[in-house]
Amino acid sequence: MKLISACAVYPTPGVPLKMRRHRGCTRTRIESNMINCRIRSLAAAVLALASSPALAIAGTPLLPSERSIGVIEPVARFDGAMPTSVAVSETGRIFVNFPRWGDELAYSVAEWRDGHAVPYPDVRINRKDGADPSAHFISVQSVVADGQGRLWVLDTAAPGFSAPQAGGAKLVAIDLATNTVARTLVFPANVIDARTYVNDVRFDFRVGREGVAYVTDSSLSGIGGIIVIDLATGSASKRLIGHVSTSADPTFVPIVEGQQMRLRNADGSTQPFTVAADGIALSPDGSTLFYTPLSSRHLYSVPTALLRDPKVSEAALAAAVVDLGDKGASDGMEMDANGRLYASDYEHNAIHARDAEGRWTTVVHDPRILWPDTLSMGPDGYLYFTANQLHRQAGFNGGVDRRQAPYMVYRTRVDAAPAPTR
Repeated sequence: MKLISACAVYPTPGVPLKMRRHRGCTRTRIESNMINCRIRSLAAAVLALASSPALAIAGTPLLPSERSIGVIEPVARFDGAMPTSVAVSETGRIFVNFPRWGDELAYSVAEWRDGHAVPYPDVRINRKDGADPSAHFISVQSVVADGQGRLWVLDTAAPGFSAPQAGGAKLVAIDLATNTVARTLVFPANVIDARTYVNDVRFDFRVGREGVAYVTDSSLSGIGGIIVIDLATGSASKRLIGHVSTSADPTFVPIVEGQQMRLRNADGSTQPFTVAADGIALSPDGSTLFYTPLSSRHLYSVPTALLRDPKVSEAALAAAVVDLGDKGASDGMEMDANGRLYASDYEHNAIHARDAEGRWTTVVHDPRILWPDTLSMGPDGYLYFTANQLHRQAGFNGGVDRRQAPYMVYRTRVDAAPAPTR
């Protein structure tokens, strides 16, 4: 840094400096001016240092900067592939998953154990090239602990957002007591097509013989829906296909890290970011499903009784959908036992919460929360979430991968318990 004084002494040729006059001034005024120049130069140096993001002087106040809200604690870090989802069981075990989006993967589901990611439930099921697509993980998008001793794995069977492999899109239940697969539910062909991308899931074991699962279809086509699957029979239906509440908002333009987020190709061409229904949460009594498209800032809800009833027409179901207004742009959502809904805000590095009366507050805001993805309520009063820098992937940056490892799982204390599922 080079500092140039704003003042200078102009000498008179042939006159010693101590006798020179400065524009008619006496020696005293010359020396006074020189002292004032030095003071102003020092002040300029202090201001320049205080303004520099790389430099600071002890005791010198820095210029205003963005403030953080709440406290986040690091839980797990990943220096290889980026995770999307985190799940915390009722006993505090932590699980993550890694979709096949281009990163090199040795496994798609892992348990965080003693500071390391361990393939879960074993190496065999994590091999991507098994002969039977229903018997191994192809590209897992979400893992969810159901509070009943099981971890459910939601497999898109769509590596790189390709068309799902026939017979590969599925829900796999793993018994946490034995660490073995308890059952596999392959989605029937009537709810899976070439554009389907199953994204997140919530369970209710209080209805039907063995319960029901609600799954969002976050198709990159922008046209989404909600899949309802009977856990006893495996039969399924897709509802609200193409409805405004399950589809990308055509006017939505996200701003992440100060830049419009678009699909940006290496040749300079761009496309809008159009991802359908994504985040999902279930009220504590199971009566209301909350959900949001990824490409939207709106929160929607629908009565689950209508969603499950095949006799309810699509028109009647659509009429029952409630637009709950702006909540910020969210990826993951979660509900606690008190009816408090948590929603990530990937535009503002934040997580917000909506109480039972519909009032929003900010739980955490921190520049380290780079794309908060999936949320999971732990049994310890903490809300866990991934921060995976999804927006820095090459597909959004002209073919240049701008992500910086590590990718993180954080937690923040909310003093609440998970919403019941039974």
